[in-house]
Amino acid sequence: MTAARDWREQWEGNLSLSFDHVGSLTRLRRQWASMPLAFQKVLYPEGPAVCHGVILHPPGGFAKGDQVGIDVHLGPGAAVLLTTPGAGKFYSSSQQAAQRVQIRMEQGAHLEWVPQESILFDGARMQSSLRVDLAEQATWTGWDIWRFGRSGAGEQFLHGHWRAATEIWRDGSPLWIDRQELAGGTTLLQSHFGLCGYPVLATFAWIGDAISEEVLQMCRAAVAPADDLKWAVGRVAQGEGLVARYLGHSSAEARQRFVALWGMLRTELRQRPLCLPRVWNT
Repeated sequence: MTAARDWREQWEGNLSLSFDHVGSLTRLRRQWASMPLAFQKVLYPEGPAVCHGVILHPPGGFAKGDQVGIDVHLGPGAAVLLTTPGAGKFYSSSQQAAQRVQIRMEQGAHLEWVPQESILFDGARMQSSLRVDLAEQATWTGWDIWRFGRSGAGEQFLHGHWRAATEIWRDGSPLWIDRQELAGGTTLLQSHFGLCGYPVLATFAWIGDAISEEVLQMCRAAVAPADDLKWAVGRVAQGEGLVARYLGHSSAEARQRFVALWGMLRTELRQRPLCLPRVWNT
């Protein structure tokens, strides 16, 4: 059960997960959580080699400057998929909420980090950071889908502030660093150098594998842009990964296109067909 929350209370929660690979099995070796975070039991919908898990946020949203930290460790050869059961919500507040994710992956490990969308209510103040440290032959794939304002109800992101940073490193050298910042109500919301009036900004990345020109062109063909959105797919420096960016009206559209990319890369680079998280069907 979730304890009642005092209106003055700021939550500072943490989640720590550690996975290893024994024989043909990827298993959850250790977990520790404090509210407002929790972890659902592990699942094996595609067999023992890949462990699926669901990160829970029982309150359903960030408020009053909530601060959460997530630490994930994958041992050598471990293969893990982590997601969330629903959209993350960041409510209007005069205090800045923050989410910090740190991921450490040992040799040959592979993590699929695919949370559902995040919605910033008008007036939300949010800082998000994700850092991944890869050992040799380890790979990470993941996405972020951000909606600025509850656009379905006509709300715009006119007040508040958002800052997000993603960093992927190997052996002390950066493979990909992406930093973004947006203040509510500024010209960047409508500018061609910003969101062009679109409420949804999303990024997909597969980092740690060499991406050939053939695979790049296959990915571009699979997600040919439509007239009502902006879409781009390219390789990171040194070709050790692929990044796609979506700018449009629909978080469902962003996820649909990301799933197409994800499935193609999973088949080409890991010789494993895509298996979507079961929790998405509930």
